Amino acid sequence: MTTSLELVVLDMAGTTVRDDGVVEQAFQRAAERTGVADRMPWDEALDYVRVTMGQSKIDVFTHLAGGDREAAARATAAFEDAYAEIVAEQGVSEIPGAADAIQGLKDAGLAVVLTTGFAPVTRDALIAGLGWEELIDLALSPVDAGRGRPAPDLVLTALLRTRTSSVAAVAVAGDTVSDVESGRRAGAGFVAGVLTGAHGRAALSTAGAHAVLGDVTALRGALAQRALLPLVAAS
Repeated sequence: MTTSLELVVLDMAGTTVRDDGVVEQAFQRAAERTGVADRMPWDEALDYVRVTMGQSKIDVFTHLAGGDREAAARATAAFEDAYAEIVAEQGVSEIPGAADAIQGLKDAGLAVVLTTGFAPVTRDALIAGLGWEELIDLALSPVDAGRGRPAPDLVLTALLRTRTSSVAAVAVAGDTVSDVESGRRAGAGFVAGVLTGAHGRAALSTAGAHAVLGDVTALRGALAQRALLPLVAAS
């Protein structure tokens, strides 16, 4: 028997918020300012950043710093500062159609929660810049949940905060392997990868995505096709 969905958990950068390389630029500025990645060639460090895109930033910097949590904390603060600088320089914009897609999910009777590896200050600045404060039900960062992706904590915290009845009633969508792995580890009823960010179709499929979509605007249709929308929306 198919369980109707109640909650959709969406990633931010690369899924609903345009990235355009901002995350990589911010990582590079933070590395240059703190020396956190000096123990390895920058190309190697950047490859690691790309592979782990979507994970908690302090976890990524802890690896780059060789396990030094204090250095990682300094680098994470530098990253957040750098990201804010770049957003101020370039502005912030949505993945085309993302706001309408979120509203469409809401209209279908679903709660929508945004999750991110960013600190709350950066997350909230992005949401304010897009004017999405009233659009979404909730936004979560790793500090709100315990662990960042690919752990299931963000998805499970979204479930608890929205009083969703079961993990089978949760859908997750994101542009990274970590997003997909987090959704699968949480036991979400539907997990989708999207092709507007860091990782490609093969990586997202291998990570266990139930579907790989062109972008977030295709999510409601994919849910409807699988009869996963609430009955009031499907009727």
